[in-house]
Amino acid sequence: MKNYFLFLAYLGLFQALQAQTVGEISKVTIPGGKAEFSLSYIPAGQLSIQSSEGKSLDIKLDAFWMGTREVTYDEFIQFQFRRNDNNSSNWKDGKYSADAITRPTPQYMDYTWGMGTIGGVPAVAMTQQGALRYCQWLYQKTGQFYRLPTEAEWEYACRAGAKGPLPEGVTPDNLGDYAWHYDNSTEKYHPTGQKKANAWGLFDMLGNVAEWTADAYVDDYFGESSKNPVNPWYKPNAKYPHTIRGGSFDDNPEDCSCSKRVKSLASLQKRDPQIPRSRWWNTDSSWLGFRLVRPVKQPTAAEVEAYFKEAIVD
Repeated sequence: MKNYFLFLAYLGLFQALQAQTVGEISKVTIPGGKAEFSLSYIPAGQLSIQSSEGKSLDIKLDAFWMGTREVTYDEFIQFQFRRNDNNSSNWKDGKYSADAITRPTPQYMDYTWGMGTIGGVPAVAMTQQGALRYCQWLYQKTGQFYRLPTEAEWEYACRAGAKGPLPEGVTPDNLGDYAWHYDNSTEKYHPTGQKKANAWGLFDMLGNVAEWTADAYVDDYFGESSKNPVNPWYKPNAKYPHTIRGGSFDDNPEDCSCSKRVKSLASLQKRDPQIPRSRWWNTDSSWLGFRLVRPVKQPTAAEVEAYFKEAIVD
């Protein structure tokens, strides 16, 4: 009996520690500037998905940290403009030089289409490759490896413990409390974090702006995932298509869900006058941004270099 009560005590302590860990917040200040961002701890677990025939598959995922908000212009402009950066860095494996960084080219017009860049609004209109280059720069500034979430990580974090297409506690009736969509956004994005967070502390996973993932778009996501259901990542071999998740301010409520998949197309750059078209910017994706993932298990410097060589395909 005594051992039984000891077991219950240990079990209670374990559950308490787990409760403190899920959704734990880590704050990061980017060296050399004033911008900071927060990450929420996402526990290891399983993402259950279904095929069109009703078959089920459990995808196993390691623990990771995810940005509580979409990357904002306040953060992105330190990378975008040399004048906002300096040589400050926490990167121990290299000597960071602000002058040696390849930065985004100037935009030919206002790619926000009048929605603006101040006040904590999400950074938008970059290509998936541009978002990854921001992650690469952030690694060199902070010494911590950041990347885009895989599709599976994104959906798992969006659900926050739920089994269906909406996060835990979110219904079609209260979706407007959690998401900016076509019916409540006045057809523009808004500063991040104005709506309620999901159960794991993530804001704007649905609506506001849609978000890049790290994956190349595959038509049969269930079938491909069944071949390797552990931390799947579909590596790109071309500039398009990549997978976009979450829906935006310009989408109908039913399209703002954890399971909705959209593929990027060359038409995102249809007004780009360059030939070849920009590797940095889309002229027609003011509704598209990104958020960060930082793996709990940090890779080596060689592994980080190899990752970006595989992930960035122009």
